[in-house]
Amino acid sequence: MPQFDAHVMVVEDVTINTRIIRMILESLVSCVTSYERGEAALAAAKKDPPDLMLLDIHMPQMDGYEVCAHMQSDPELKSIPIIFLTALDTDEGKIRGFREGGVDYITKPFNPEEVKARVTSHLRLRFLQHELERQNDDLERQVEAQVRQIAESQMATIFALAKLSEYRDQETGQHLERVREFCRQLATSLGRSPSYNQIIDAEFIVNTAMASVLHDIGKVAIPDAILQKPARLTVDEREMMQRHTVIGAETLEEVYRNYPENHFIQIGIEIARSHHEKYNGGGYPDGLQGETIPLAARIMSVADVYDALRTPRRYKRAWSHEEVCDELRRLSGEDFDPDVINAFLKEESTFARIYTEMSRDSLTNSQKGVI
Repeated sequence: MPQFDAHVMVVEDVTINTRIIRMILESLVSCVTSYERGEAALAAAKKDPPDLMLLDIHMPQMDGYEVCAHMQSDPELKSIPIIFLTALDTDEGKIRGFREGGVDYITKPFNPEEVKARVTSHLRLRFLQHELERQNDDLERQVEAQVRQIAESQMATIFALAKLSEYRDQETGQHLERVREFCRQLATSLGRSPSYNQIIDAEFIVNTAMASVLHDIGKVAIPDAILQKPARLTVDEREMMQRHTVIGAETLEEVYRNYPENHFIQIGIEIARSHHEKYNGGGYPDGLQGETIPLAARIMSVADVYDALRTPRRYKRAWSHEEVCDELRRLSGEDFDPDVINAFLKEESTFARIYTEMSRDSLTNSQKGVI
């Protein structure tokens, strides 16, 4: 029984040399394939990569150095160890072989024990490398699982904190859950545009969606008398209510100072402070205009208003999906970024589905006296 369950490929244009190598290796490895031309060997290696290649240097058409260079430039083949076979035992030849990517040399005429020893050594290294790669993959999966678990725990805590402001205003229902999915859809749709595909990546999409739940975190500092007032707010009360953007951003900035590399918190700050800014500069708290408004906040603005208009309140009826779409079209370029509105319109049927699936049932709404 062969010592190794391994595939060794021999590339040698002299038939007798190939036969000798096969005889030497037959008791050592389970599979030996052979080719007389470099081109054929490369094609075969692509289909069935060997564990080790014994490669003659001097061959017609494509020599061993060229074969080795082709393999080194191919991601699927570059990890295959190559032992050069040569009748010329020169330092210059060896140096070039190692530079091309070879791992060893066997000189002709072949010494069977030397061939077995060198092949054995490199197969052991090859299989050890495979085992280390497997262990590394296992460790990476374990680390990723632990990081994911920690991240999920952290997000659960952050979501619970964000819910504090929502629980004080029971009419908002599943607002945080819905805007999170709206932001995910908008960022994903916008990211498909050539103008944004270099800006919006997977990390941005995830961070924008998850940080969206922090948009009204500053409302925890707003008195209940203002937050839950059924009548129109006075000028002073409106100014106090608008302060929730600054309060939320400043609270998150305190966290960011301790974790300055945390992109999630950074986007959370942008959303909390700027989600009430208007594209024409008429919003608050800073009167930002156009693209000076952070992209995540421009996305959040559309998601937030869509949900607010669809949701029934004591002082207003729920708008239909079609009415909200018409309103967002009308305000494109005024209140909202036209690019974000275009992304919304591409996904508007998904918005309607998300709102329906994630809203409280009609009985709950009717119990609140919704008209």
